[in-house]
Amino acid sequence: MTRIILSGCFGHMGRVIADTVSKRSDCEIVAGVDIGNGVADFPVFKQFSDINVPADVIIDFSHPSVLEGLLCFAKETHTAAVVATTGLSDEQVSALKAAAAEIPVFFSANMSIGVSLIAELAAKAAHVLDGSFDIEIVEMHHNQKIDAPSGTALMLADSISDALSQKPHYEFDRHSKRAKRDANEIGIHAVRGGTIVGEHEIIFAGMDEIIKISHSARSKGLFATGAVNAALFINGKSARLYSMKDLVAE
Repeated sequence: MTRIILSGCFGHMGRVIADTVSKRSDCEIVAGVDIGNGVADFPVFKQFSDINVPADVIIDFSHPSVLEGLLCFAKETHTAAVVATTGLSDEQVSALKAAAAEIPVFFSANMSIGVSLIAELAAKAAHVLDGSFDIEIVEMHHNQKIDAPSGTALMLADSISDALSQKPHYEFDRHSKRAKRDANEIGIHAVRGGTIVGEHEIIFAGMDEIIKISHSARSKGLFATGAVNAALFINGKSARLYSMKDLVAE
């Protein structure tokens, strides 16, 4: 039985994860962390330093500001961490990687196996089409999402970039420029509206043909399932940084 601390337990994703875990027999939530108020079937603490419950894994779907306290607690208690919060700064990502030298850390901007698959497909397409097609990424999310572009869009761009012979730059603000498109760029565009769960499309635009690779998330349940599966996967693993590639490969 994997014992989970759920960070951001009163948030929307936190509630979805709690519901997902309640239907499983291989894990349980033993504590939550949230600065808000709510009702839960487990003890909830305002900050990680207050937790007095033993656990195996932390699942974090909260806010970047929580990361420092989470990593301090995880390292002090030797607790594995699954971090699915987006909008982290470069310094915070570096802190995650440093923590992975001491504890197992699972980090992914998207917990969907489908998104992991399209990242692989996009990288393959980029390698085959290298330099002959323009590449654009369009992502759409609900109107409550704070960060833009999405962490998933950046993850897809990074996957494509790694497959290209010449490193591209990312263009986020083309409307402010009066110039033709640079061949060595990846355009990344964010749309926010309504209750869109998550849509990502990669466009390869060539001479007289267009190739599109897309993923559509129809509910947040798939991200919750991915996060819980990641928690079970990382429990008992050695210290290092893990991702969806490791989960899919096992």
